[in-house]
Amino acid sequence: MFVDSHCHLDFPDLAAREDAVLATMAANRVGHALCVSVKLEDFPRVLALAERHANLFASVGVHPDNDDVEEPDEARLVTLADHPKVVAIGETGLDYHWQKDAPEWQRARFRTHIRAARACGKPLIVHTRSAAADTLRLMREEDAAGAGGVMHCFTETREVAEAALDLGFYISFSGIVTFRSATELKAVAQYVPLDRLLIETDAPYLAPVPHRGKTNEPAWVVHVAEEIARLRNEPLERIAAATTENFFRLFRHARRS
Repeated sequence: MFVDSHCHLDFPDLAAREDAVLATMAANRVGHALCVSVKLEDFPRVLALAERHANLFASVGVHPDNDDVEEPDEARLVTLADHPKVVAIGETGLDYHWQKDAPEWQRARFRTHIRAARACGKPLIVHTRSAAADTLRLMREEDAAGAGGVMHCFTETREVAEAALDLGFYISFSGIVTFRSATELKAVAQYVPLDRLLIETDAPYLAPVPHRGKTNEPAWVVHVAEEIARLRNEPLERIAAATTENFFRLFRHARRS
């Protein structure tokens, strides 16, 4: 079975079809999914999903793009993470694509999340866009290796992947790896060791080929696995087994249903 290691089932496009989305997951052998928090105001909704369904898990965190939201402090993140269905801190990180002035508040927020992850013993979900050097620098400065985690929706170079792997992090690939134009990313997917590789949808975004342009959903993580299997010349079942095992090794508080 497959695991979608990163999705947003609380977002309106998917929440309105909750039962159908879960049924399609099951029909495609996607056994579990991690519902990722992007702001504290919506965290109760994320947690409620995980509480309703044995095969769903939650994270707690504030996305780096969100600037008009409740700002987390370390103690609050640790308190909210003290729940059996919360298996990670994040998503967090740096994003200078839209915040082109590379604001200090993003870096301060990222440091807060790293410290909270270390304090509560749960891994980080790291988002980085147009900010790889600073992301890695802060991870080193704050000893993110002490918490562990995943570079989610990876779109960076092999060199960035190597640096993240050196810190003990996993690398997660989304539907972007199925895009014809993603030549460099496909090479990274061939390079990452099998025991450090995860798959995700980031649903409702980034639907993989052959659904590109549509609202994404966890069932379609199968297409990400199929492309990685093709690139690595591996049987699909081996990719499925490895990425599932990797998920439960990294998110060690997650319980198989």
